[in-house]
Amino acid sequence: MAWRDRGIVSVKRTSRDIRTANRYEVLRQIIAKSPTSRQELAAATGLSLATVATLVGELLDLGMLTEVGFEDSAGGRPRGLVAVNSGGGALIGVDIAETYVRVELFDLGLGQLARADEDMRPGESRPEQVVGHVAAAVGSVVAQAGVDGARVLGVGVSVPGQVDRDRGIAEYAPNWDWHDVPLLSLLAEHITHPLYLDNPLRACAVAELWFGAARGRGDAVVVNLGTGVGAGLALGGALHRGVSNSAGEWGHTTLVLDGRLCHCGNHGCVETYVGAPGIMQNLRELSPADPLLHPGDQTATIDALARGVAARDPVALKVVRDTARYLGAGIADLVNLLNPEVVVLSSWVAATLGEPLLDEVREAVARHALRRPFASTEIVLSPIPTDPVCLGAATFALEGALQSVGQRPAQRATSARSRTAPPS
Repeated sequence: MAWRDRGIVSVKRTSRDIRTANRYEVLRQIIAKSPTSRQELAAATGLSLATVATLVGELLDLGMLTEVGFEDSAGGRPRGLVAVNSGGGALIGVDIAETYVRVELFDLGLGQLARADEDMRPGESRPEQVVGHVAAAVGSVVAQAGVDGARVLGVGVSVPGQVDRDRGIAEYAPNWDWHDVPLLSLLAEHITHPLYLDNPLRACAVAELWFGAARGRGDAVVVNLGTGVGAGLALGGALHRGVSNSAGEWGHTTLVLDGRLCHCGNHGCVETYVGAPGIMQNLRELSPADPLLHPGDQTATIDALARGVAARDPVALKVVRDTARYLGAGIADLVNLLNPEVVVLSSWVAATLGEPLLDEVREAVARHALRRPFASTEIVLSPIPTDPVCLGAATFALEGALQSVGQRPAQRATSARSRTAPPS
């Protein structure tokens, strides 16, 4: 399915964009530490106390925050404290993956209230099929939580591959051979809430910045290990998107010259050796008839490998070790190139294989990375207990809701129709 191509347009940030970003940052800090004072918010954000007071006032008027009393200050007047009003709205995060759709509904403090999963069998990757799964799961979480639809501030949707978030288009998803699919327009036929699009690399990175191992870090890499592979980047404490929102496609960098054929059309991509299908191929090449291999079922194979490693099965141990060698070499490139404070292994493959994979990866990175940047980098598993993609996607919906603050009704309607999310 092909749609009209458009070039990349550079848009200068307006004063409204800056105000939206400041509003978002203030709310982010309050969610991270609630209750808090306006003085603490000014120190944490670098904004003036007067600006923070104005932004907090707007959020109080919207019902997103609530006053919760005072704290004593050294020798001065007591400071007023504000906290997130968890009941002031609901946010939905959608994780569209190659083998499943997962949807989670959160309160305004990003506490999970409901979750729904839809399995996608092989061959169920046509846009209308994916849209059907998403619509069903969104309806399910709203019903489970008993939330009035009017309280849902937005739905953040994560889809694999390259996306045009401003136009709501899935530009290229190599594992499904999607090209320029108007995903948000298709979803809007079934979902009445405002919709915001991005991909799992950005979603995972934001989740780690807000709640995970990248919190309080200036430079972080979040390696997303699932069917597909990529790297979410946080540089200077902020999400790095690149000029066309395509930063982080590390899974499609070359690891082995003239190596395995990738869905993207190139050979030897990182993804073909460390994504779930690549791990299955590693197992198949080592032991074609091994009972650990479940042809056509990525989840069952990765689960079996994890159990095999725990039981000290020699084939499982070697497959995980070989996979970690490839992964470690690729991560060493990221360490040498970006010199991050932390590298986080995220998504379902990393969560399933866990500490045994992490230990092998650390050893492999140590062999390949330069000594100085490696010594400054911590490599960890994601500590987020829920789906980090859903959590990160929900923050995109929060961004969109904050963009509409102060708009007149006609402007809000136009913004909702355009499905445009604000810049991070």
